[in-house]
Amino acid sequence: MTAFLGRFGEIFTSLMSPLWNHPDRMQKLSRFLMRCFLVMLVIGVLVWLSQRPVFTLKQVQVEPVAGQTLKHVSKSLVKQQVLETVQGNFFSVRLEDVKRGFESMPWVRHANVRRVWPNGLVVSIEEQKAFGTWGGSDSHTLMNSHGELFTGRVSEVNDDVRLLDFSGPDDASKEVMSLYERANNWFKPWGAEVTSLALTERYAWHVKLSNGMKVEFGRDEESSDKNLTEERVARLFKYWPQVQEKWANRVDAVDLRYANGFAVHLASASLKKNDVEGKKSEQKQ
Repeated sequence: MTAFLGRFGEIFTSLMSPLWNHPDRMQKLSRFLMRCFLVMLVIGVLVWLSQRPVFTLKQVQVEPVAGQTLKHVSKSLVKQQVLETVQGNFFSVRLEDVKRGFESMPWVRHANVRRVWPNGLVVSIEEQKAFGTWGGSDSHTLMNSHGELFTGRVSEVNDDVRLLDFSGPDDASKEVMSLYERANNWFKPWGAEVTSLALTERYAWHVKLSNGMKVEFGRDEESSDKNLTEERVARLFKYWPQVQEKWANRVDAVDLRYANGFAVHLASASLKKNDVEGKKSEQKQ
């Protein structure tokens, strides 16, 4: 115990003694303070330089991504808007904020922003490619080929672009695109393409084909069998020659919501309602 107290007393005395009584400690402290001063000086100089007017953003170059041309994004308008709204200079500007600002503009799907020494930005823009309308031709919402919705008008789309007609819950646009791709492949043997697809709030859906025919589908969720809809389409193709033989080209709608068959609707306005219903029943296989 006595030895411990003696050792503790030596350590305490050493710590409490003036620093200048220890030249080696003084040298270490001096070197440390000098390094801190130099670091602070360098930081201060860099901060001062970064605030010079030469680094104020003055140039914004807007360009399309490879393989695209900008048809809906005005370069001059975009440049002006960026220079007026961007906060900071070459060093302090937040590229992610600039990117989000560009992507909030109509017809801009993605934007990539990079700095150009000493006071410029280069923005590469991927423009939206309208694939269809969403909610009708009067709607201000369009859908691209990725199933993403964006703000746009039909009048802004080039005349040589044939827009398809889509509708459904706003959070189901990608599912609608998936259904479109499936249905479009199904009806290739008929030489027909899907021109319209509507998905209801209960997720039942129907399509209209380029030959004018409408096809009603149910909900795949009604069965644990994920191939339910494909099986019904296959059944339709199997018995379609018989339908054509009996009613030629008078069928304008097909209903596939039946478990063991399908129903057809005839376009002839002269048929009585009871006759049409009878023909529907006959076609159920």
